[in-house]
Amino acid sequence: MHPILKDIRLVAFDLDGTLVDSVPDLAAAVDRVLGELGLPPAGEAKVTAWVGNGSFTLVERALADALGESPGAQALDAGHRRFLYYYGQDPGSRTRLYPGVREGLDDLKAAGLLLALVTNKPYAFIEPIMEQFGLERHFALALGGDSLERKKPDPAPLLHVAAYFDVPPSACLMVGDSRHDIAAGRAAGFRTLAVPYGYNHGEPVQDSRPDGLVDSLAELV
Repeated sequence: MHPILKDIRLVAFDLDGTLVDSVPDLAAAVDRVLGELGLPPAGEAKVTAWVGNGSFTLVERALADALGESPGAQALDAGHRRFLYYYGQDPGSRTRLYPGVREGLDDLKAAGLLLALVTNKPYAFIEPIMEQFGLERHFALALGGDSLERKKPDPAPLLHVAAYFDVPPSACLMVGDSRHDIAAGRAAGFRTLAVPYGYNHGEPVQDSRPDGLVDSLAELV
């Protein structure tokens, strides 16, 4: 076992940028929304920097970038609805599992640890992506960005997971790729572990001072 797992009973994982590279599908949906409005496409590089705070904020950032100003509430709501429609049509055909993820999850589950998924992605999109990669059996609980009133970096989702399984936060680990994951974990009293290959708005996740860092989830066990 990796030293960071000492006395850990529950591991919560982020999804986008941690388990899967979903930017190609997210960017495709964003660009279809922009195209409907006669706006130039954002492309994957920009979308990579915008991912992490949920779909509504993603669309808000895309519209603001294309328009050169903040979109009005009505335009933003309409754009978000169209994004959900387009993304819902194809949430996973371009999405890829990061190397080492399957091995890491298999080993952690075999070791008897509880695994949970805590993402800011809308809940409706979690199941099809997990089923695509055959990972749904690994997680005893999954929370999306709309599952509770608050989402990461608020600690509420992580505290909910700990309470659900009756595991003290001190025996829980949050694994993610962004400062939002580390902030949520720290605020919840979880140990924190980062992976450096994700998105994190173009910033090194090490700057958020996680308790640990691994290049691959396969290193955990």
